[in-house]
Amino acid sequence: MLSAQDNELLCRVGPGTAMGNLMRHYWVPAFMSSELPASDGPPLRLRLLGENLIGFRLTSGKVGLVADACPHRGASLFFGRNEEEGLRCVYHGWKFDETGACVDMPSEPAESNFKTKVRATVYPTQERNGIIWTYMGTRATPPPLPDLEVNLVPSGKNSIRKALRECNFMQAIEGDIDTSHLGFLHFGHSTPADAVKGSFDYYVRKDRAPRYDVIDSPFGTTYAAYRPAEADTYYWRIAHFLFPFYAMIPTGDLGKQVICRAWVPIDDEHMMFWNMTVPSTVANGQGGPGSDQPPPSPQGRGQSSNQTWEYQPDTSGWLGRHRLVQTRANDYLIDREAQSTGQSYTGIPGIHQQDQAITESMGVIYDRTHEHLGTSDAMVIRTRRRLLSAAKALRDQGVAPPAVDEPNLYRVRSGGILLPRELDWQTATEHLRWPKVPAAEPAVTPQ
Repeated sequence: MLSAQDNELLCRVGPGTAMGNLMRHYWVPAFMSSELPASDGPPLRLRLLGENLIGFRLTSGKVGLVADACPHRGASLFFGRNEEEGLRCVYHGWKFDETGACVDMPSEPAESNFKTKVRATVYPTQERNGIIWTYMGTRATPPPLPDLEVNLVPSGKNSIRKALRECNFMQAIEGDIDTSHLGFLHFGHSTPADAVKGSFDYYVRKDRAPRYDVIDSPFGTTYAAYRPAEADTYYWRIAHFLFPFYAMIPTGDLGKQVICRAWVPIDDEHMMFWNMTVPSTVANGQGGPGSDQPPPSPQGRGQSSNQTWEYQPDTSGWLGRHRLVQTRANDYLIDREAQSTGQSYTGIPGIHQQDQAITESMGVIYDRTHEHLGTSDAMVIRTRRRLLSAAKALRDQGVAPPAVDEPNLYRVRSGGILLPRELDWQTATEHLRWPKVPAAEPAVTPQ
């Protein structure tokens, strides 16, 4: 159980907050490249860490990210003209480039040097393999991008999709690092007989109360949850939380699966889910060892084997994109007949939507002073402590948070594995959790 003060610290991410300042030490995924497809195309609204920003792709292909309010008199730059390497406010024609410099001020006399004294608030961006990143911190030289393996794979070989969730980011990420809910929320209607004997599915259904070993890792936290498999083996699910808001879930084979999920705070009460995979490495969902989740869809919006991600039409608002059809307003299209007849444990179609329904049902920010935590919450407890400790160390002592300057720490892998019962999981799986992967290529910023 958290104190009210720690719950507040954990959840608030706006400018000047302890957790918000921690987040700003890291590069943050802002857009998929496909969201800003064209040079000189329409600007796009983005709310990130409680700030309203405008993204635009310049004539050269570079990406700019500027505060929404024009520094002249506060007009929204969403209505600006994206033209000739800059975004021009339509109120008085002031134009800004991606560095924040005012490059044209036609409403002032030609001999005036006033434009040299005005700058827009901007954040640097880098683009790599389908993701546009931004750095919102204060370092003159930003740290390197994290070497998330899924982002080192060229666009077209990776899969990226997003979904808005209307709750605090911690509620969402805590669901991703909670393995015990798998046997209930997602598999509660099924029995071992419904799975291929000897598959990961089978062992999850056979024993719904895993035991845990939870450790601090240099990048965050790691859990190894184990269940009896055969008489001489355990089925281990090994997964990670990585600073500041990433999770690697154990749905496929450890050492093969390349996956990462980001739970990026939009503000205190909304977050954007990023699901990033290399589809060729993810379990096929057909009963093999790593089939306890359906595979992701191809890049963009679409289906995965037993769920459909159906989206509402996009709007231009701050929360107008990547909104699923299933929402709190329509009770996530719950089918009570399917629930009562045993076709579905929840009656809610879709694994992601089941998670969304539960985390949003807690309210936008859950009051954790009312919790009663058990042994199955070990990873949640440890991750909260790790985040709180890092945020307080930064606030009180100026200590940089974990992994900021060590991009290689993000090259870890998650997944499931069967091991002889006498083996130590850390020693037995180190080569699978830390495989040799190619060196990262520099992020591509079109010139």
